[in-house]
Amino acid sequence: MAQSTQPHLGSGWAFPVRPTGGRLRYVSDEVDIEQAIGIILETSRRERVMMPSFGGTLRERVFDANSVGLAQRVEHEVAAALRDWEPRIQVERVSAYPATIQPHVLLIEIDYVVNRTNAFYNLVYPFYLSEGT
Repeated sequence: MAQSTQPHLGSGWAFPVRPTGGRLRYVSDEVDIEQAIGIILETSRRERVMMPSFGGTLRERVFDANSVGLAQRVEHEVAAALRDWEPRIQVERVSAYPATIQPHVLLIEIDYVVNRTNAFYNLVYPFYLSEGT
């Protein structure tokens, strides 16, 4: 297992879970938090049988048109999911906007602070849309 330099931040399997050399990879500290954010965003509610409320509603938006209205809904939904499911961080700001070069991509910018270290992080998550016509 990866040795955490800051055990209060946690450690766990690397995501996606893949064996390397017959062993599972582990991550810790801020990398574990960043991967947990990705897992929350990529998991739909009711997807996990034992935890049906885990995750968010981002995947329900995959066929929506890339618009200002979608960006506002996504900002609200992402912030709520992270507040509900990642207690190690304080969400400072979520901003969603269309990518300038790829019109089918909505960029979700997440500013957060790790509670135990007071360190500020910025994560940009690309959300790929298959717009309905």
